[in-house]
Amino acid sequence: MQLTIEHVGKIYKGGHRGLQDFSLTLGPGVLGLLGPNGAGKSTLMRILATITKPTEGTVRWNGTDIAASPDGLRNVLGYLPQDFGVYPNLSAVEFLEYLAAAKGMGGSAARTRIDELLTMLNLVEVKDRPLGGFSGGMKQRVGIAQALLNDPQLLIVDEPTGGLDPEERVRFRNLLSELSGERIVILSTHIVSDVEATATSIAIIRQGKLVASALPEELLRSVENRVWEWTVPSADLPALKRDYIISGTMRRSDGVRVRLIHGSAPSAAAQAATPTLEDAYLASISLVNDEAAA
Repeated sequence: MQLTIEHVGKIYKGGHRGLQDFSLTLGPGVLGLLGPNGAGKSTLMRILATITKPTEGTVRWNGTDIAASPDGLRNVLGYLPQDFGVYPNLSAVEFLEYLAAAKGMGGSAARTRIDELLTMLNLVEVKDRPLGGFSGGMKQRVGIAQALLNDPQLLIVDEPTGGLDPEERVRFRNLLSELSGERIVILSTHIVSDVEATATSIAIIRQGKLVASALPEELLRSVENRVWEWTVPSADLPALKRDYIISGTMRRSDGVRVRLIHGSAPSAAAQAATPTLEDAYLASISLVNDEAAA
């Protein structure tokens, strides 16, 4: 199976460009789509889910243009949008039964699948309660369940861990890893730790453009020998934030421990640090050209 995104652009009314010349080819595995809020992640997800059409370019599922022939993809698609709505008067079971019927799933197969998902997502004890009384995290788990109803070949989840507590977030990460065998999973998020735990490949988007696409280890290598740490007086911090890519700060009794990304040591006191995916992500989306400043 293959999902091919070819020079996709999206222009909204008023001329605002949500995506620009975005190209990427995906096979089975988990793609972590990283980018700040407003970068164009949700626009891309809606195009891939056949909810909206691109203004420019083409998306192909196994060679078929999904804008011209969307049903082939829709039959094997699972989608959890960023703003997932529910019918508040329905119970979790009733809601999932309704959506299973809408997907063409019937009878005992649907009931068996729903029972599996309720167990998998820790919803068994609340399955008969009206959704209107669910917490945000519980609703999100129902959203994940509905996206998995048809055992999709393409699973798209947009900011899925919002509202989940730490235990639920770990459970969801593990679930995505288990699901990634013979299917394509796209995890769109601005939370690097979600991607770090699950992604087999990473794409970084900024201002509607693809700025990096690589394996996690390749992204880490891109910031090797460019991550530095040292302690500075608190008064020096504003100037450092202005001139460098800061990936972390920690207040201490002797000042502020600063972690930053730069092509060479920014101070004689700075020590090289082991890069993280957060460092690589910040370096990719930053407008600061630290190599030019070096």
